[in-house]
Parts: sequence; structure tokens; C-alpha cells
Amino acid sequence: MLLTAEFWVLVAFVVFLALAAKAGAFGAMTKGLDSRAKRVRNELDEAKRLREEAAAVLADYKRRRTEAEREAEAIVASAREEAERAAAEGHQRLNDFVARRTKAAESKIAQAEAQAEAQVRAAAADAAVKVSETILRERMQGDAAQNLIRSSLGEVRTRLRA
Repeated sequence: MLLTAEFWVLVAFVVFLALAAKAGAFGAMTKGLDSRAKRVRNELDEAKRLREEAAAVLADYKRRRTEAEREAEAIVASAREEAERAAAEGHQRLNDFVARRTKAAESKIAQAEAQAEAQVRAAAADAAVKVSETILRERMQGDAAQNLIRSSLGEVRTRLRA
């Protein structure tokens, strides 16, 4: 058993471990593992902090998005109300314009009717005067008749034109 290779490998390994323990290699390994564990713990804490910060940023983004959506809805509602008000105002202006135009047209029509009526009366008066003058000339003779005809026709003209 002392001459087998496995035995001497075991002896060499035990001697190696004893020398390593005497030199403090186990302390260095423990220290290295502890420092690595500490570094991993710090990285995990940093990752946790970053995750919480990201969650806060996400919540802030969601809040701002909600506010922006509400503001956009308010702007759209305001624009819709403004458009409706402008449409109603335009409709009212159009109705006022049509009413003014209609009234102006009616007054022009009434004026034209009055003018046409006056022209018809004047033409009828002129025709009546001429017919009367012709009839009186045929029936009456002399200067007195002419003077009477002139004054009568003048009087008829003024009465018919009034």
C-alpha cells in the first residue's frame, strides 16, 4: 500500500494542504470569496435601487401621460365648443344678412310699386286732360272758353297728381 501511486498522491495532497494552511492560503481564499460576495451584494443592491428608480420613472411617465391625455381631451372639447359657437354665430350672421337683404328688397319693391302707381296716375291724368281738352275745344268756342279750359285743365292736373 505504501508503494501505490494513489497513496503518494494522497500524501502529497495532505502536505500541500498543510503548507497552504500554514501560509494562510485558506484565509486569502475566504477573504477573496467574502469580497466577491460583498461585491455581488453591492451589485444586487445597486440593481434593486435602479429597479426602484425605473419604477418611479415609469410611474411619473404614466402620470404625465394621463395628464397629457386629460389636457388633450380638454383642448379637443374646448375646440369643439369654439367651433360650435363659431358655427352658431355664423348661422346667426347669415340669418341677419338674409333678413336685411329681404327687407331691403321688399322696400325696393314697395318703392317701385309706388313709383309705378304714380307714373300710371300721371299718365292717366295726362290722358284725361288731353281727352277733356279735346272734348271741350270741340264743344266750346271763343277766348272765354279757352281761358276756362286752361284753368280747368290746370286744376285737374294738380288734383290728379296730388
